Amino acid sequence: MSPEPQEKSPKMDAADLWREEVFTDRKVGVLRRLTPVKPDGSDDKARKAIFVGEASLYTPAGTLPLSFDIPAETLEAAAAAYGDAVEKAFAEAMEELKEMRRKAASSIVIPKGGAGGLGGLGDPGLGGLPPGGGKLHLP
Repeated sequence: MSPEPQEKSPKMDAADLWREEVFTDRKVGVLRRLTPVKPDGSDDKARKAIFVGEASLYTPAGTLPLSFDIPAETLEAAAAAYGDAVEKAFAEAMEELKEMRRKAASSIVIPKGGAGGLGGLGDPGLGGLPPGGGKLHLP
């Protein structure tokens, strides 16, 4: 038996640190400004600040948090671009949910002999489908 692999503890990258500031209008959502900093905490002028928007999508299964980048140079521009960015993030989340549903639905497996007790689905002599006629089969 081989020994368990040694898990390394996570290490922060001191060359890629960011200061985070949170802004909200307390109505629609949250903007985060991530300002690059040097290992000593001073601003790193060689890198640009980035803006991230946050919102919540309410679904029957509960709240789905949305987080999305907002291409902007200033806080004012990020606030102005928030609406379009959240709509894009919402559309992408809906497409991802549809894809997950599609994958879940296509993972249904039908036994080669048909679905037992459903009146000849697997017996061509009874007007049913030929055995094993589906795309998915049990191993």
